[in-house]
Amino acid sequence: MSPPPSRTAGASSPGLGAPAGPPVRVRLFGRTDVGQVREHNEDNFLIADLSARNRALPEGERTTVGVGPRGTLFAVCDGMGGAAAGEVASQLAVDILFERMVEGDPPKDHDELARRLVRAIEAAGARIYQEAKADRTRRGMGTTSTVASLVDDHLFLGQVGDSRGYILRGDRFVQVTRDQSLVNQLIEAGQLTEEEAETFEHNNIILQALGTSDTVQVDLTFVELRRGDVLLLCSDGLSGMVRHEEVRDILRSYEDPFEACQVLTDRANQAGGHDNITCIVARFEGEALKPPGEGDELKYRKYALPEEPIDNGQTQRIVFHPLTVERPTDHGPSASKVADTMLSINVADFADQLREAANAGAANRPPHHRDEPVDLPLASTPPWLVGLFVAFALGFVAFMGFYLLR
Repeated sequence: MSPPPSRTAGASSPGLGAPAGPPVRVRLFGRTDVGQVREHNEDNFLIADLSARNRALPEGERTTVGVGPRGTLFAVCDGMGGAAAGEVASQLAVDILFERMVEGDPPKDHDELARRLVRAIEAAGARIYQEAKADRTRRGMGTTSTVASLVDDHLFLGQVGDSRGYILRGDRFVQVTRDQSLVNQLIEAGQLTEEEAETFEHNNIILQALGTSDTVQVDLTFVELRRGDVLLLCSDGLSGMVRHEEVRDILRSYEDPFEACQVLTDRANQAGGHDNITCIVARFEGEALKPPGEGDELKYRKYALPEEPIDNGQTQRIVFHPLTVERPTDHGPSASKVADTMLSINVADFADQLREAANAGAANRPPHHRDEPVDLPLASTPPWLVGLFVAFALGFVAFMGFYLLR
């Protein structure tokens, strides 16, 4: 069976928040391929010029342009769910990501862009979940999501699932996202080696996906770019088939993102093409970026968003246990396993109840489990009667002790 033709798109898209002076220039290309085993492609990707509100980039266009006031958005989404549901989920994800990221005024600073990125990913997950609940034929559908957006020299990445983001800087090739998967947790805990993970029988289990729950925890990271850095976003159809060192060597050998995407896809197909293959390659240039130098931090770095003020009635969701999703294998139907424990707290109400408890002298008790005060009638009991009760109790204890020791 010959696979359907690959879908490609390319451009050098402007990024967000460009300062006055020399712009950041981005040259990139994206490609997705069905692979050698799957009957249809459940992957989707997004390359969007947010300043021009344009995601319909002409195929084959690979010109270089400067970063605009809204920025560039890149995303790779790997759908799951059987039949055509996985493709529906990944398409919904890229559509909603684009819609949310072009809303409103351009972000004023890094925090605003990062928060907007997280909210866009959360909105995509909630929408996919609602669509799955409304249509029984799409129950269990979901998608991974690795999304990147650029502001000046700061590249933010939002991660749900096990698609990946890498940065090539000179000879260094570093994964700047973390797989939300069982096998990665075992590796980080020292229970598996990288070599053992390649043949681990449960390497298809991921801990989160958009659409399998009404909420997700987005892993937000960032990279301070340097001139000449190369970004690779890819689904596990590439990272699971082509070794880390080989991917690095291809990116170093092919400066044209179009050629790099083509060679990466071909290598994954030559290795078996067991899954859909999707990749985006972006090269960052311009005098606005610092040249690479000693002491550059290139690693997985989480970005801590400052807390927002809580409005009255706002509900904060806290997820204590991540959901678990088993991705479809090549030899069986898709399946999903969900083990999700969630607590919703109305923060404003909670604070009010704590304040009331403190005023009542009962702040050490949980505010939702306070008892009504109980008045004991000790003040009106005569002292001689209390003494009689005590003497009687002591006599009874002495009698029982004598009786039992006989």
